[in-house]
Amino acid sequence: MDFIVKSGHPEKQRSACVIVGISKTRRLSAAAELLDEASGGYISNILRRGDLEGEIGQTLILHSVEGTLCDRILLVGCGKERDLDERQYRKIITAAVKALQNSGATEAVSYLSELNIKGRDSYWKIRQTIETARVVNYRFTEYKTSNSKPKRPLKKIVVTVPSRRDLAEGEKAVSDGIAIANGMELTRNLGNHPANVCTPSYLEQEALTLAKRHRNLSVEVLNESKMEKLGMGSLLSVTRGTKEDAKLIVFKYNGAKKEKPHVLVGKGVTFDTGGISIKPAAAMDEMKYDMCGAASVFGTVSAVADMKLPINLIGIVPAVENMPSSTATKPGDIVTSMSGQTIEVLNTDAEGRLILCDALTYAERFEPASIIDIATLTGACLVALGHHMSAVISNNSSLTNELMYASKTSDDKIWELPMSPEYDEQINSPFADMQNIGGRTAGTITAGCFLARFTKKMRWAHLDIAGTAWVSGANKSATGRPVPLLTQYLIDRCAQN
Repeated sequence: MDFIVKSGHPEKQRSACVIVGISKTRRLSAAAELLDEASGGYISNILRRGDLEGEIGQTLILHSVEGTLCDRILLVGCGKERDLDERQYRKIITAAVKALQNSGATEAVSYLSELNIKGRDSYWKIRQTIETARVVNYRFTEYKTSNSKPKRPLKKIVVTVPSRRDLAEGEKAVSDGIAIANGMELTRNLGNHPANVCTPSYLEQEALTLAKRHRNLSVEVLNESKMEKLGMGSLLSVTRGTKEDAKLIVFKYNGAKKEKPHVLVGKGVTFDTGGISIKPAAAMDEMKYDMCGAASVFGTVSAVADMKLPINLIGIVPAVENMPSSTATKPGDIVTSMSGQTIEVLNTDAEGRLILCDALTYAERFEPASIIDIATLTGACLVALGHHMSAVISNNSSLTNELMYASKTSDDKIWELPMSPEYDEQINSPFADMQNIGGRTAGTITAGCFLARFTKKMRWAHLDIAGTAWVSGANKSATGRPVPLLTQYLIDRCAQN
């Protein structure tokens, strides 16, 4: 789908469809008023008959309205004007795109960017329009044998700005929005591939392909032999039960001179059976999504490279498969991490932290300005926060605040969980420096405490995306989160420089 920006009056648009907003109590937006005036009051007459009340998500398509040059007018309910916020705006865009998909229109001009959202400018509204539209339009059909594509797909959306002097800002919003949407789509595609396709070796090839597309991006891949020499005993303990070789994929994006890089580390368990501590059979197919942290690193690196951000970025992906076999790590085994700290593995299904800790230690060599790990780490996070927010745990309050700010801007929500010595004591082991689980209570927090023991020298934050990385059910799919959050965080760092 193509996106462009332009200015102009709605009644003069020669388009398959013009999209305008209607607030609750049937109040017309500025663009709707101009169309209504040109049509001799046709729209207001329709509304007086009660065809549309203006509730959020309501839509009504009008055809061949006299006095206008467009084939259709799409009226979209926007709710109460004083209640309109970021979440409501995304709902409005979602409703509009879904209506367009069923209309037969292949292109449209949207005036929804004129809606007033407190504290949000045209750049934000246009970028959100693109990201939301791409999410709604996303389909993963690579393994479908029948052609399920619509006969007249939506190919182009024109987003309007108030005047020509706003075009430059609008075009920047379009290019940034497309870059983030592309990153989200890459993340979703990687997550949605079945585990017999998306293996650690597949991720390696995808990383090499991504690096070829960008001049400032390179990739290095460490095999098991190199990891063995580095002393990554914790990471390699997870992959002992599978024939699939583990990979440590390292992206290097150089967009600035003489600046410390920001580092993203993504959990890449391409399939998680739980190992010897095997999972229940129900919904185990969804454990192909246990590499969504890794996929979000791919997506964010892609977005940053597309946007050519003036920043240095390292992306690290420990990619493994966790399987049970006669060679698999057993509960009670003790392994030595790259940091030299020893770990008693009480549960082989708590494997994400075992691969992340060595990747975090490896990241020290880059002397990062900040380091963020992203992982579908704990079911406890899903219990605590549901599917709406990712959890954040950090050893640095300013980094937490920066992520919170990026969360609000991107509307990719997070919630801070505490980390204190009381929780850390839960992972003490009588036989090793630590154990890899801390008991039934506060599982998300104790997982964060585990990772904190490997990040004491760094400005670090952990994102647990177990509840937000994918959705289940009939519309099962990876979501592409938290690519918007991570990309916004990096955009904000550029603005600070």
